[in-house]
Amino acid sequence: MNASTQAPAQAAPATRLRLTRRGRIVFTAMAALPLAAGALALAVNGGVAAAGERGPGQSFEYLTIAAGQSLWQVAEDVAPTDDPRDVIAAIVDLNRLTSEAVQPGQRIALPAGLEQHAGTIDG
Repeated sequence: MNASTQAPAQAAPATRLRLTRRGRIVFTAMAALPLAAGALALAVNGGVAAAGERGPGQSFEYLTIAAGQSLWQVAEDVAPTDDPRDVIAAIVDLNRLTSEAVQPGQRIALPAGLEQHAGTIDG
């Protein structure tokens, strides 16, 4: 055979990419994963911005918990005219306590602006 009588080589047919239902789910999940991770990071770090509201040079009064003393008693002593529940919530928030339970000898910071009863606050 000579070169002029040979059949031309056939070009490979162009194939179209087809995804199965499972493939579409995998690609969708891969695209959504970074978005979900970003949303989670923003949600977790949202509390950091609230903590920044306190001034960096702001000083606090500190109190050492006595044996048998509760946050309710502390709230009544340091702010006798305020609602103790609000004062306790402010103390828990300021000290980042996981509960309202305190231990004897524990030193806690008191929120600024509370009326303070003489003799209950450490220097």
